[in-house]
Amino acid sequence: MDSLKLNDKQLALIEKLGLFFESGLQPAPARIAALLLVSDRLELTFDEIREVLNLSKSATSNALNFLLSMQRIEYITKPGDRKRYFKSNISDWKENMKTKFLEFEKVNALMREVLDQRPHSTKDFNQGLEEFINFLGFMHSEIPALFKKWEQLKK
Repeated sequence: MDSLKLNDKQLALIEKLGLFFESGLQPAPARIAALLLVSDRLELTFDEIREVLNLSKSATSNALNFLLSMQRIEYITKPGDRKRYFKSNISDWKENMKTKFLEFEKVNALMREVLDQRPHSTKDFNQGLEEFINFLGFMHSEIPALFKKWEQLKK
């Protein structure tokens, strides 16, 4: 297979996306996630990722394992080839979004617990927390309707 070549525009976009992804990821996993979205090839080997991003073997390995554990990426193998080919998990975006939205319910329950144990003397704080809890509940109830509306728009 030819070595992976990226043009300047792709490299700049990987950096831009990587910086954006750093709001929730460390730099190496952020750049790998970006690379797997931008690359012309949908599946990249460990060595291709390491070489393009100029990462050490350990940084590449740790970042890939982290992204795999978060289910942000997945890998496949090919018959007769011992290499793993990593790819973005973007095709599962809908299920991933639904899973994330279910977390609203968990956060809501935890915040409700926090509010229930708060002292009455912190009235302003408690009101802000109550508003946050109500917003999470509202989001949780509205999200299924948004998915349904989006599906109807696609038809």
